Amino acid sequence: MGVSIGLVVLFLFAVPAAYAAQHTVGGSSGWTNFGVNYDTWAAGETFTVGDTLLFSYSGTHSVAEVPETGYSGCSSSNAVQTYNDGSTTISLTKPGPMYFICSTSGHCGSGMKMQINVVAASTPTPATPSTPTPSTPATPGTTTPSEAGTPPTTTPAPKTPSTPADNGGGANVVSKLILGSLLVLGIMGLAS
Repeated sequence: MGVSIGLVVLFLFAVPAAYAAQHTVGGSSGWTNFGVNYDTWAAGETFTVGDTLLFSYSGTHSVAEVPETGYSGCSSSNAVQTYNDGSTTISLTKPGPMYFICSTSGHCGSGMKMQINVVAASTPTPATPSTPTPSTPATPGTTTPSEAGTPPTTTPAPKTPSTPADNGGGANVVSKLILGSLLVLGIMGLAS
């Protein structure tokens, strides 16, 4: 039972990660100093908080995350972080610009550098309910004067239909999480 609950919790936390994208820097060419303009490549991508960058490179290269001045001057002396393992995955955790260079001498100057702009992850916003605007001012009720001897008639004010706000994405994500959890529980129940 404890394993079952653990798997459900793991599943619930893993689902949001399925929406993140992994960007292989430089596409099929990877992180190299031959024939790739990384700023042009990056301009064709949308980088969102939660995504990852995958740098694939040979042992003669490195990846240095640097401040803007390091990017402009091809200097890794104030690098935020430097990697040289040949396959580096960097998580994009906050919105804003990020700068990367190869710290191997001469490589940044030959174009092995990249700047990206990370945008905030979008969250579904609930739709604002709309209220129909009457063409003439509405009165709560209208009383029609009667002729002598008959009681006056009262017409009740028309009721404005109310429509619930469409929570679109938010409700959809919750239902998918619930459905996924039930699926996992069902599979685990069959396995027991």
